[in-house]
Amino acid sequence: FFLVSLRVISAGNRIEKFFWAEGTNVYGIAYFVYILLCSDSSYYTGVTSDLTGRFESHQKGKYKDSYTYSRRPVELVYYCEFTEPGVAILFEKRIKRWSKEKKKALIEGKYDELPNLSKKKFGT
Repeated sequence: FFLVSLRVISAGNRIEKFFWAEGTNVYGIAYFVYILLCSDSSYYTGVTSDLTGRFESHQKGKYKDSYTYSRRPVELVYYCEFTEPGVAILFEKRIKRWSKEKKKALIEGKYDELPNLSKKKFGT
């Protein structure tokens, strides 16, 4: 992965970056994979090049057929930034297949738990 920044969001959905490394693609565009916590306690995962604008679209219910429309308000709980759109899309697709428990570990920064949450539990 060509991860540029990683940050868990809290405190009023303010976008901040803790782990920031310089770097952009040749076009100077950043791509974000983000996770929203919906009002029904489900997670929505998406990808965008305009994190603030996309969050506002979700929050305002811009698209009536979207997953988040009837699950507002939403809270931005996680995002990470990529320089390559293809890599961002692959990561988004990977996260969408994860269990809620694994997404929660990612959001909480419990990276050491992620491999164990990937393993199948036999006999339980």
